[in-house]
Amino acid sequence: MTELIYTSATQLARMIRRKEVSSREVVQAHLDRIEAVNPKLNAVVQRTAHEALEAADAADKAIANHEKLGPLHGVPMTIKDSLDTAGVISTGGTTGRATFVPKKDATVVKRLREAGAILIGKTNTPELTIYIETDNLIYGRTNNPYHLERTPGGSSGGAAAIVAAGGSPFDIGSDYGGSVRFPAALCGLAGIKPTSGRVPRTGHIIDYVAGAVEYFQTLGPIARNVEDLKLILPLICGPDDYDPFIVPVMYRNPANVDLRYLHVAFYTDNGIVPATPETVAVIRKAADALSKQVASIIESRPTGIEQTLELHRDLTRGDGGAWVRRLLDKYGTTEYFQSLHRIVTAEPKSVADFNALIEQWDAYRSSMWRWFKDYDVLLCPVNAYPATPHGTAKEHYTGLTYTMSYNLTGWPGATVRGGTDPDGLPIGVQIVAHPWREDIALAVAEYLESELGGFVAPEL
Repeated sequence: MTELIYTSATQLARMIRRKEVSSREVVQAHLDRIEAVNPKLNAVVQRTAHEALEAADAADKAIANHEKLGPLHGVPMTIKDSLDTAGVISTGGTTGRATFVPKKDATVVKRLREAGAILIGKTNTPELTIYIETDNLIYGRTNNPYHLERTPGGSSGGAAAIVAAGGSPFDIGSDYGGSVRFPAALCGLAGIKPTSGRVPRTGHIIDYVAGAVEYFQTLGPIARNVEDLKLILPLICGPDDYDPFIVPVMYRNPANVDLRYLHVAFYTDNGIVPATPETVAVIRKAADALSKQVASIIESRPTGIEQTLELHRDLTRGDGGAWVRRLLDKYGTTEYFQSLHRIVTAEPKSVADFNALIEQWDAYRSSMWRWFKDYDVLLCPVNAYPATPHGTAKEHYTGLTYTMSYNLTGWPGATVRGGTDPDGLPIGVQIVAHPWREDIALAVAEYLESELGGFVAPEL
C-alpha cells in the first residue's frame, strides 16, 4: 500500500491503463490511508468511499472493454470543501451550509471527473476560505502532518495535509492571498496559483461575487510533485461560459521551455517582514542551483512591493466587509468564525477613497510590471516562516505577504519544497512568471525539484 499511496497521479494513471494495478486497488489504498491518518490530521471532512469504489469498478470495466480513457482514468482525488461536489456535502466551512448538498459539480470538479478522476473525499477549509489557519465552527482544526501542533496553513490546509500524508494523490485548492502556495509549502508539496483569469471559479464558495477583489481569487492544483501539476492544470483551464473573468488564452506546454534562455531575479526579503535564516538559505540555494542552467540570475526585488500588505488588506476591507456579509447572508450563516471579524466589522471607505485605492492598486501593478519585464522568472520565499504553532496567525500574518503580492498582480506562482528547517518542517521556494506563462513557472519548478530533493514523506 505504501508504494501506491506515494505514487504520483501521473504514474498511477499509467499503471491503471496498463492493468499493472486496478483502479479499485488504488482507490481502496487511499481510503485505507485516510482511515489511518485522518484521526491525527482532521484533514478529510467528508468521505465518499462507497461511491468511489463503485466508480473504480466502472473504471476497471471500461479498461477491460477497451473504452476511451481520460488522462486521469481511475485515479483518486480529494477536493477542497469550498468547491461544490454534486451529491456530497459542501460547506465551505460556514455553518449556514453545514448540511448543504449541491446538485452540480464546480466546473473544475466536473472537468476532472470527465478526465477520469474519482472523488474520495472533501478536505477542510477555514470559513469562506478566509484565514491562514485551517479551522472552522463545523469541523474544527486541521493539523500539519510534519508536526501535529503546527498549522498546515490556509486556506487549503486540509488539502495539503492529506496529500502530504499519502491520503490523496492531489487536490484542488483556491488562492486569494496564498492559499494554494502557502499550505503546499508548509506541507512540503508542489502547488501552483495560475494567472488570474485562467481557471473558472464557478461552484466555489467565493466564485465571482467579491467585486473589485475577485481578481485575487484563483484555483489551482496541489500535489506531491510538479509532474502532476503539469498533468492537472491544463485539464481545468479555460472559459466555462459562467465565470465572466476567464480569458481564452492558449495554455503552453512546460516541456517546450528552454531554461538556458531565461533571465532570473530572486529576493529573500520583501521589505515587509524578514524571512527566517533557514528560509533565506533555501532561496539562495535554489538560486545557486538555477544559475547553472539559465542565461542570467541577479538578486533584485520588485519596485513598490513594500505596499503589498496595506493594499491587500485595504482592498479586502474597502467596502467594510459588505461582500463577506452578503455571502454569509446568502448561505444563512448567523454565527461565524472569529477569523472573519476584522473584515465584517471594518469601516467602509467612501466611494472617492475606494476609487483612490483602486488607482493605488493600478500604480502598484504598473510599477511591479515595469520591474518584471526585464526578467522571465523570479524566485522568492513562499512565506517568511515554516509551519507555525496553532493559534498564532495574528503574530505571523505578515509572512503571507510573500504570496499576496502575486494575487495583487495576478501573475502565476508555483511552489516546490526547497529544504527543511531544524525542526523537520518543510520550506518552500516560490517561482513566479509572467502572466499566462505557467509553463515557465512549472519548468523552473520541476528543475528545482530535481536539484533540491522535492517531496519527503512525513513520519505519521
